Amino acid sequence: MSKRQLLKTTLALTLGAAFALPALAQDKPLKIGVTAGPHAQIFEQVKKIAEKDGLKIQVIEFSDYVQPNAALAAGDLDANSYQHKPYLDQQIADRGYKFSPVGYTVNFPIGIYSKKVKSLKDLPDGAKVGIPNDPTNGGRVLLVLQDQGLIQLRPNAGLKATPLDVVGNPKKLKFVELDAAQLPRSLDDLDASAINTNYALSAGLNPGKDAIARESAKSPYVNLIAVRTADKDKPWVAKLVKAYQSDAVRQFIQTEFKGSVVPGF
Repeated sequence: MSKRQLLKTTLALTLGAAFALPALAQDKPLKIGVTAGPHAQIFEQVKKIAEKDGLKIQVIEFSDYVQPNAALAAGDLDANSYQHKPYLDQQIADRGYKFSPVGYTVNFPIGIYSKKVKSLKDLPDGAKVGIPNDPTNGGRVLLVLQDQGLIQLRPNAGLKATPLDVVGNPKKLKFVELDAAQLPRSLDDLDASAINTNYALSAGLNPGKDAIARESAKSPYVNLIAVRTADKDKPWVAKLVKAYQSDAVRQFIQTEFKGSVVPGF
């Protein structure tokens, strides 16, 4: 073989390997962590859209809010889709995660439910009210109760208000802080409970009909897709966000959830 032929052969092999690498990388599906319920249902639709753009996805369901971030930090996931920015910010501050939000997804206006009263104004004095035990979701419930006139918070309490920030409580409500996933089960024991929409739907509750009060859809709690900061500029991230924020996924959300889940993009 002449030097020229050898050079051509070497160049061809090098170029072939260079073009083959992306294809090999796509043979391994992206692992996306979600919580069971709407997030999982929506991402099954995202998966179909993404595949048309050459992106393979494996949807992995979790039953709580802690593990999807732990798994992302450990490298067991490539991205997750289940949390809003105040919660993500708190997790980063508490645990030192190197995460970045890369695209908005949906909003789940949190609702307050009860098997004992039909309205918040009917809560008796000393009523026990269940709220999520994480700072961001607990705070948003307290803000709903303040908007409904049941309590008053310190002026500077902000989004991370806790029961310690309650300075006005005419009905002397007692706040029972529980893991968000456990709140649907608390309805038999408490006078009312605030339940995140994904857990409400999983428990067979209809947020539009069964909630005795709901958060405004226009809130800071739009959910997002999070990735490790080191990955945020990789091409697959843009493809993933594009697939989620497609017209087809928007239509699915609006049709499937009938207002209980709201597109945030």
